[in-house]
Amino acid sequence: MKESPSKDVVQRTTESRAVEAVIWGTPAVNFDCMYQAMVHDAKAGEGSNKIVYWSRLFNWKNQTLTPNPDSIYFMPFFNTKDVGPVVLEVPPADGGSITGSIDDCWQTAIADVGPAGTDQGKGGKYLLLPPGYKDKVPSGYIPFETVNYQGYALLRSILKSNSEADVAAAVAYGKRVKIYPFSQAAHPPETSFTDAIDVVYDATIPWDMRFFESLNRIVQAEPWLTRDKAMIDQLHSIGIEKGKPFNPDAKTQDILKQAAVQAHAWLADKYETSYFPPPYYPGGHWFLPASPEVVRGMSTFFADPNSYPVDSRGTMYTVGFFSAKHFGAGQAYLLTFTDKDGDKLDGSTTYRLNVPANAPVRQYWSATVYDRDAHALIRNAPWPSRSSQTPGLQKNPDGSVDIYFGPKAPQGKESNWVPTNAGGGFETLFRLYGPDKAFAEKTWKLPDIEKLR
Repeated sequence: MKESPSKDVVQRTTESRAVEAVIWGTPAVNFDCMYQAMVHDAKAGEGSNKIVYWSRLFNWKNQTLTPNPDSIYFMPFFNTKDVGPVVLEVPPADGGSITGSIDDCWQTAIADVGPAGTDQGKGGKYLLLPPGYKDKVPSGYIPFETVNYQGYALLRSILKSNSEADVAAAVAYGKRVKIYPFSQAAHPPETSFTDAIDVVYDATIPWDMRFFESLNRIVQAEPWLTRDKAMIDQLHSIGIEKGKPFNPDAKTQDILKQAAVQAHAWLADKYETSYFPPPYYPGGHWFLPASPEVVRGMSTFFADPNSYPVDSRGTMYTVGFFSAKHFGAGQAYLLTFTDKDGDKLDGSTTYRLNVPANAPVRQYWSATVYDRDAHALIRNAPWPSRSSQTPGLQKNPDGSVDIYFGPKAPQGKESNWVPTNAGGGFETLFRLYGPDKAFAEKTWKLPDIEKLR
């Protein structure tokens, strides 16, 4: 029997609302994927207020979105819902240094930490207060109100070099970070650290029913924010409602699966065609990897009453994770997925990036390759990046460095080569840690990636 027009309208409306739910919910699902990877892949177990870390420079097995393989990662996850305020202790920069930020579960920055953060390298006890907390905060803490219960910090313990000794020192320094409930501050329990170095930590976003299952977990766990209340009925119509189980029937599941695929395709197209601001260098192909409107919104909890860039925010969090309170203070980024001629970077082709001498960094620079579709490190690649701290890195007579990308290393250039997957495209993220003013003033310029003929 032919379905009535009204049934067709309901199906199309459900699908369109599900597409909008994906675009809106991507940053929170991105967070939940990382949390679930901590619980299940790293086997840290359920619960929060614990830290997952990588005890060496990680390889492709860290399948978060565009991670930095040239620093030591520490990721504390917190939840204030049941335990109340949570203390995150950051050590002073006395032989080590942390560059990082604390984000809520929507990946909106709460605070930057470390030398480029609120403590300015002196260290401190950051006190994360749950929504609606009214009690007085004692002295000796750096308090921050949060609008959600869950969140995490991305803390990068910066290396002095890539030697085994300096890697071990960076790990030991990062292990001075502590996280515990404020209620136990008089006698803090030992912080739980889980090493994820040898497991596949898969936090890539699943564009299928699992996306909606993840989004439902967030809706059930977190308060509705005023800025998002228009989504309550939207989600209700696809089966996600606070206080009720998410159990869509088979037909609705088929609609949701298709909607996830459509939303992903839409976000991928926006990333490629309209997400980025003008090139960082006029006439070039390097971009800052976040639109100015998203940067302003994420650093101010979307304080502008006339701006809520949900589309661009969704695009950003298909590509990476984390936001900083002050972009460009502790680190700066340039991203490209095209070469000098504007052609997409192809893993079967060999390219060269010339990094000019005197890069404007106080710490280091790096160039990392990611799978173009997944925005994660290329699976099974022997290494994902080269940096100014790579042992044996060859310099040119003028002090510049040539980095090569391709399926095979040019002869004699293995130390300067980053492998690509000959069966797919790739993108390159150039990082500057401790950026100097020459970067912001553009008196130092990173050339485009060139195809080797």
